[in-house]
Amino acid sequence: MNPEIIKEEKDYLVINKPAGLVVHSDGRTEEKTLCDFIIEKYPEISGVGEPLKIETKDEEGNIVEKIINRPGIVHRLDRNTSGVMLVARTNEGFDFLKELFKNRQVEKTYHCFIYGNLKEDKIIVDDPIGRSKKDFRQWMAGDNARGKLRTAETEFNVLQRSEDKTVTFIEAKPKTGRTHQIRVHLKHLNSPIVSDELYAPNRGKLLGFERMALHAYSLKFTDQNEQLQDFVADYSEDFKKAVESFK
Repeated sequence: MNPEIIKEEKDYLVINKPAGLVVHSDGRTEEKTLCDFIIEKYPEISGVGEPLKIETKDEEGNIVEKIINRPGIVHRLDRNTSGVMLVARTNEGFDFLKELFKNRQVEKTYHCFIYGNLKEDKIIVDDPIGRSKKDFRQWMAGDNARGKLRTAETEFNVLQRSEDKTVTFIEAKPKTGRTHQIRVHLKHLNSPIVSDELYAPNRGKLLGFERMALHAYSLKFTDQNEQLQDFVADYSEDFKKAVESFK
C-alpha cells in the first residue's frame, strides 16, 4: 500500500495516495503512515513544515499536549480517499504551497460515485459547515450543524448517471477546504458518497467498493516560476473497475 510518486520537483513532490493509508499519525495508533513512507524515501524532508499540536489523555486520564510530526504536509486526504497530494520537499516549498492553499489558489477536482440521482447537471452548495448535533465524528451543513459555522462552497458536476438512476458519477470542486467538506455537502443533498461508512452507514456497498468511493483526481496551480501546473492521479484498481463497469 505504498504511494506512487507522480512527479519529483525541487521544492515539492506530487503523490498518488492509496486508499487505506493515513497521512500522518494521530498520536494514538502505531500504523505506518504516508509521512513514514516520505521520510524513508526522502529523509531530507524530516525537518520541513510544521508539527501538529493535539490534546489527548494519558493513562491516568489527564489531558496532555502531544506533538505530531508531519513532515512536508501542507494538506491532507482522508484515510479512505485515494488520489493526488502535494508534499513539500523544502521549507521554501512548504511556505509557498501553504499560502496557495490558504488563499484558495489551488484548484482541486475530485471524482466520486454517489447514491441516488443528482438531478441538476451542475449545482453549487454554499451552506456553512459546523459540528454534528448527534455524532462528534461528523460535520454537518444546515440546521443539523452546531457550534461555530464556517463558510464552505463546493461545485458538483454530473459526469454520468446510471440507467436506473440509483447511482451518479460526479466531479466535485471544493472552493474551500473544510474537514469532510465534499462528504458533508453531498450528505446535505441527500446523496452521500457510495460506501461512506460515516455519512451513509446503512446504504449498502455498491460497485464493488469496500471503501468510500472518492478519488482526488487533479490539482492545478501556478508554481513559483509562474508556470501553470496540472497534475492528475490515476484511478486505483477499485475505482477503475467501477468506472469501466458503470452504466
